[in-house]
Amino acid sequence: MKKGRKSGWTIGSFFKYTILLVGAIAAVLPLLVVLIGSFKSNEEFLTTGVLALPQQLDFSNYVTAFVNGQMLTGFKNTFFIFIVSMVGKLTLGSMFAYVMNRFEFRYKKLILTLFMTAMLIPGITSQVATFQIIESMGLFNTIWSVIVLNLGTDVISIYIFMQYLDEIPVSLDESAYLDGASHFQIFWKIILPNLKAPIVTMLIISGVGVYNDFYNPFLYMPARELKVISTALFAFKGPYGTNWPVILAGVMIVIVPILILFVSLQKYIYNGVAGSVK
Repeated sequence: MKKGRKSGWTIGSFFKYTILLVGAIAAVLPLLVVLIGSFKSNEEFLTTGVLALPQQLDFSNYVTAFVNGQMLTGFKNTFFIFIVSMVGKLTLGSMFAYVMNRFEFRYKKLILTLFMTAMLIPGITSQVATFQIIESMGLFNTIWSVIVLNLGTDVISIYIFMQYLDEIPVSLDESAYLDGASHFQIFWKIILPNLKAPIVTMLIISGVGVYNDFYNPFLYMPARELKVISTALFAFKGPYGTNWPVILAGVMIVIVPILILFVSLQKYIYNGVAGSVK
């Protein structure tokens, strides 16, 4: 007679699900507070609890945030910066990782060490020199100033790409090279299609930072017509007080695009590189 599978809670499973529940509440609660507050009037927001439901749904906050905050201009500039920056960042990062992974040359270890050392230096310490470089290039108060700053290849993307490149057999490169393909063709036609998983991973990790960036657009793009969504939200905070419901409505408007991107691409993060050697 076969024994049935034991059912019931153990101490380990209790703590596991308790931690997961606490983590889920910690992640959802701030978003819920923002959503509820965005439908309240300013007076109601100040006199009721943060989780108290609004007496009526007030969509005027969303209209005010979108129109008065010039969110359309912010979205247009943000998406242009996002697309150009991520295409450049992912292309440069994957090409650099391909060279470092597939080729042996002098000072290879030194270059990787310099990248690692640069990551340890706080970015704020080099802001004066960075500002002078951007201004000398004539990019200050243009949208390209932030794009150039975003194109810098970060160490995290390099190491993620290099880890995935270890899973792609070198025999693919060799067979393509014997067929007359150049290294450039090998990268674009063989290597890059097999880097889909890390590209999507870095698109989410780095993309969120580019999308939410406030410091660089605020410093390098002060012109009104160059505002992005983060600086558009900041415009609602004035010296005479803060209209929190309108700001929260703007936050919800800003969250939706990046939330859609994350939900639609999250399944690719954990996917490995499929084998391509027949």
